[in-house]
Amino acid sequence: MAERLSPALKAVSDAVLAVAAQLSVEEVLQQLVDRARELAGARYAALGTPDSEGGFSRFLVSGMSEELIAKLGPLPRTHGMLGAMLEAPEPFRTSDIHDDPRFRGWWPRGHPDMRSFLGVPIVSPEGIIGSFYLTEKEGAPDFSEGDQEVIELLAAHAAIAITNARLYERSRELSMLEERNRLALELHDAVSQKLFSMVLSAEAAATLLDRDSPAARDRVARLSELADEALAELRSLIEELRPPDLDRDGLPGALRKQVEVLEGLHGVEIELDVDDTVAPGDGERDRQVLRVAQEALQNALRHAGARHIGVSLATLNGGLALEVADDGVGFEPDDPRLRSRRLGLTSMEERAQRLGGKLEIRSSPDAGTTVRLEVGDG
Repeated sequence: MAERLSPALKAVSDAVLAVAAQLSVEEVLQQLVDRARELAGARYAALGTPDSEGGFSRFLVSGMSEELIAKLGPLPRTHGMLGAMLEAPEPFRTSDIHDDPRFRGWWPRGHPDMRSFLGVPIVSPEGIIGSFYLTEKEGAPDFSEGDQEVIELLAAHAAIAITNARLYERSRELSMLEERNRLALELHDAVSQKLFSMVLSAEAAATLLDRDSPAARDRVARLSELADEALAELRSLIEELRPPDLDRDGLPGALRKQVEVLEGLHGVEIELDVDDTVAPGDGERDRQVLRVAQEALQNALRHAGARHIGVSLATLNGGLALEVADDGVGFEPDDPRLRSRRLGLTSMEERAQRLGGKLEIRSSPDAGTTVRLEVGDG
């Protein structure tokens, strides 16, 4: 067992170092699933982290060729055996997954047949945050108890690695939001009070000036006007510095604040155009539209290498039309190999379907990408 634990501990060390090297969550997960497949002697392996809506926020595979991944089509949902591993913290091992009653539903055409199976949940103090899925034990009909123990060890440390990687990714945005809040408080407590005092002082000075000095009175009056304008602009800026909140700000306001945060974080120009006629709609509709906008923006910033992004929100036949366009590297939307790895595309499509809307993705290599969502009145 000691000989097996040594590579397992090496895998754990690699995962910790990956987080320390400030790699993305996807990079950390890919390292973990690759090592899990090697340690258990599996032909195929996957690592999935669930979202809160019956799907996976991330689902990474190991041991499959690009051609095979392309044949599988869209990423799976959290049902059947995949979902079972996210419901209970106990591992599951079988020599033939077909014999289990939970083996139901998702099995796309072109998917390789799989028999031996080992599933190990990844559990954090907050609950199950993911799971390892290993199939087709090589050189044996079944995964052994030793295989399970090694993957359980890896899963225990994977929970820490995943949590830390998520925290690191969020830290930049959170620090930006905290800085915005701090700045808003300082502006409110100090600068706005000084401007208000300037307004009062200008008004008092105007009453004390000699009536024979109209030029001086005009200058003081102008000073008072400028102070009033500066105070109004400062109050507007303080309001804009508050973090986005859909319930408080509405969809246009939340989208505008999201754009401002991303501009500050990534140093990329994001141009926002919101139709004045956009009115608050159903809360669920607005939330899903905002999520699609966020996903499209993240894709443009993380994957496309965009230098300029345009975002527009307008009314359309009583509903809404959202468009996010970038000048990045672009891609071929019909390429199944790429779509199978881009969970964001699947996520946006599923959100559009829930709303009964239409999602269109226009892109080509070196020609940027445009994501357009049209939804009816909520």
